[in-house]
Order: sequence, then structure tokens, then C-alpha cells
Amino acid sequence: MCLILLAWKVHPDFPLVIAANRDEFHARPARPMGWWPENENILAGKDLKEGGTWLGVHRDGTFASLTNYRDPKSHRPDAATRGALVLDYLNGESPPDAFLQRLAQDNRTFNGYNLIAGNRDEAFVYSNVDGVMHPVEPGVHGVSNHLWDTPWPKVEKGRRFLSSVLNLDPSSWSRSLMQFLSDSTPATDASLPDTGVGIDMERPLSAPFVKMPDYAYGTRCSTVVTVHKGGLLVATERSFDSRGELSGETTLRGQVG
Repeated sequence: MCLILLAWKVHPDFPLVIAANRDEFHARPARPMGWWPENENILAGKDLKEGGTWLGVHRDGTFASLTNYRDPKSHRPDAATRGALVLDYLNGESPPDAFLQRLAQDNRTFNGYNLIAGNRDEAFVYSNVDGVMHPVEPGVHGVSNHLWDTPWPKVEKGRRFLSSVLNLDPSSWSRSLMQFLSDSTPATDASLPDTGVGIDMERPLSAPFVKMPDYAYGTRCSTVVTVHKGGLLVATERSFDSRGELSGETTLRGQVG
């Protein structure tokens, strides 16, 4: 994912709300979000090139999501796939802090990432860039292609929007959040981050919804996940083609925890 917005233990009835966009090259094959035939306890999309995923929930109530850290000068083409980390957590039995602590000692070579891992009681985020694990405190958080809660324009805009949505009727959340996730308005030049890709690329990448047809790159899917305190999970995902046009939508439900 390249934008994850997370409301953690903010709403009394919905302890977990996630709104996220996955940005990727359109040529990279992927399977839309669904209950995996390989493991019917996991709800996630699948990277069909490397076999990992970017956002997933297990029927036991654990969840995980990952964003890449954008630093082209440090990118290693031979690095291990980061999407495997989400699956490693969802397939394991360790609490999130123990899993991330072990991951910090992992001697595999990964390009930069942020990994959020949680269960019904607690959540943590770890980045291999700064080597720091943070507890996810109750509140509305966001991460893009930098460190946790870095105030990039789309992260801050998304946190404000998600905070406002939580004051509405829950039946409107998915529709409202999808509207935000479809916003392709770039940030102002003065507020753009400098991640080493040049201003002409920073502009489209700064929008919540990324459209870069000249590079065959952009937002591939938008996902909204809510988990009720009673354990009812509802996940809606929209898929998009290389022009940024809607190509599919699905809503899935299940009981977790």
C-alpha cells in the first residue's frame, strides 16, 4: 500500500477502521481481495508475482498492512519481497510486538518498509528504515512512503477526513472514504516532499489517488475495512485499470476474533 489511514480504538463500536490505496505498476499481476483458497482464514489480495500481500486480516482478528519507503538511491533489485512479511504475521501465532521484535533481527535484506501488525487488543508499527517499533496509540493515524505519521500532505488530509467521517453514520463510511481515496488532486509544490524522484513525479505521487499513465503506474485498488466490536468484519475493495478507471468492486463480510 502507498497510503494507509487507520482509526484505532477511536469509535466505541468500531475499534478498527482502515482506508488504504495500493499503488503499483499495472503490469504486476495481482489477485483482488478475497478469502484465500490457499488459506480460507485469510482475507487479502495477492501479489501473483511474488506471492505476498499488502493488506490482510485473519479470522482470528489479527491484521497487517505494509507500505514501501520511497528511497530510490537505496533500492536493491535483489531484495526479498516485503509482501511476505504480512503473510508471515498472519500465518503465525506470535503477538504483534514479539513478531516485530524478531523481524528487527531478521538478517534478510529488504528494501525500506513500514509494517503495521495488530490483533483485537493491540497494534504496533515497525520500519526497517529507522529500526524503531512504535505502539499504535488510540487515535487516527496515517502512513505513506515515509515513516509512521510523517505529515505528508495526503497523510494529513486523510487523517482529517477519516476523523470527520467517524462522526457520521457508519453506513456512510465506506462510500465517503472511497470518495476520498479517489482524489487525484496533487499537493501544492511548496508542500511536496523530496524523496529523490524529481518534482514532476512528486506531484502525481502526492495525491491520495495516483495516476501516472506515462509510467504505467498508479493506484491499483482502494480498500476500506471496518471491524465491529462484536467481530463483524466488512471489507470493500475497488480495482482500477491503467487509466485510473474503475474495473471492479467487491464487498466481503466475515466474523473475526
